Amino acid sequence: MKKVWAFFTCTVIFSVLVTGCSENGKKAASDSKKDNKVTIKFYSHGNEESYNWKNTIESFEKKYPTIDVELVILSEKGDTQEAAKKLGLAAASGEQMDVIMFSESASYAQNVSMGMAAPLDEFINEEGYKVTDEYKVDTEINGKYYALPGKFNPWYVLINKDHLDAAGLTVPKDWTWDEFMEYAKAMTRDGHYGTYFHGPQDGSWLEYIRLALASEDEDTEFTTEEGKSNLEHPLFKKTLEMRVKMEKEDQSAVPYEEVLTQKLHYREQFFTQAASSIIIGSWVNAELGGTELNPLNFNITVAPYPKNEKADKGGYAPVTTDYMAVAAKSDHKQEAYTFIRWYTTEGQIIQGKNVPSWNKVSYHDTNVIIDRILNGTKNPEKIDKDSLIDVLTNAKSSKFVSPVPNQAEIYKVLNEEYEKLIFGEQNIDSTIKVSKERVQEILNNNQ
Repeated sequence: MKKVWAFFTCTVIFSVLVTGCSENGKKAASDSKKDNKVTIKFYSHGNEESYNWKNTIESFEKKYPTIDVELVILSEKGDTQEAAKKLGLAAASGEQMDVIMFSESASYAQNVSMGMAAPLDEFINEEGYKVTDEYKVDTEINGKYYALPGKFNPWYVLINKDHLDAAGLTVPKDWTWDEFMEYAKAMTRDGHYGTYFHGPQDGSWLEYIRLALASEDEDTEFTTEEGKSNLEHPLFKKTLEMRVKMEKEDQSAVPYEEVLTQKLHYREQFFTQAASSIIIGSWVNAELGGTELNPLNFNITVAPYPKNEKADKGGYAPVTTDYMAVAAKSDHKQEAYTFIRWYTTEGQIIQGKNVPSWNKVSYHDTNVIIDRILNGTKNPEKIDKDSLIDVLTNAKSSKFVSPVPNQAEIYKVLNEEYEKLIFGEQNIDSTIKVSKERVQEILNNNQ
């Protein structure tokens, strides 16, 4: 009975999301066109401080005087979970929606599956470009594009340059995971560890048990594009082997038990010099020169996300972006597309808060953006800016893999099995075997 009621409830919610309140929609459509102008309503999880919306939107409206953009900030705190809830409520109440910003890939894929975003292929084909040539992030789902990518935040390796010099090592420009392990081992000295891994924790930060997988151009997740388990992939096993070796044998990584029991955090570990390096996303660019909370008392350099083999192309890394979509129920799809296309290209440069996913951003523009970001910190002179720009310029996103239903449940299972491994309760082969069985059961239930 509970399943029937849950199914009925989901069906009602889905129906409301898709159909909306037609009367409200009609009124919004009629109200949005006045004085030969079209007003499009844009829903964003990002606040003014993080996204410089006022100046950005004013610049767009100056270039496109027949389109006004009405911004709806879903969370003043920039809380993506709060934003997702408010977005769902707005959709269910039939409010006018034209442009929607999704904060991460799971939210993007889920809302596409619910019919909230319109396919953009018609507009893309009419303009005559290829998304993978134009942008660094591929947003394709099941052969169609439902969003264009905004910011480009690839993962990289932050390294304490003072510790690097003390170990007699050079700044890595192109390296493998084996070399990363060697570096971490060499920098483990004078009472600090060579590196710190911030996950997995509580079913999140699972990037830290797919390190080697994420270095590839495709097939980088725990599940495949077809929704099947990917846990037999040799690079999943390689990552587990790396984590065990670095903690147990080399003793170059902060012990996982300490991460959990002491509730450690990557910022504190790196900025207090407790760890010589961290693998993290470039959303921390705005903190690199130090802040009031985490002052910088040493020099920092940046290395690319490691690759698996010397001969590999390299540059691939986990990437976070904003997915800019046109609402499926929008009465102004052309104007909404015009906005997201502008925003994900020249608009990103004007906004000046992040490195854009747009491939046509010049080295000069990237330099200006990075200068602006670093100059907002306490000690930008301590950052190896050339290495930072080089890493960000050459980083690439892997092929997008749509998250499966119950993704969070899969993450929880993998987290549990990893803990059994790292605490010595089972070996690597058993971890993979049991993880695959448990994940497969979740996948079967999804069907």
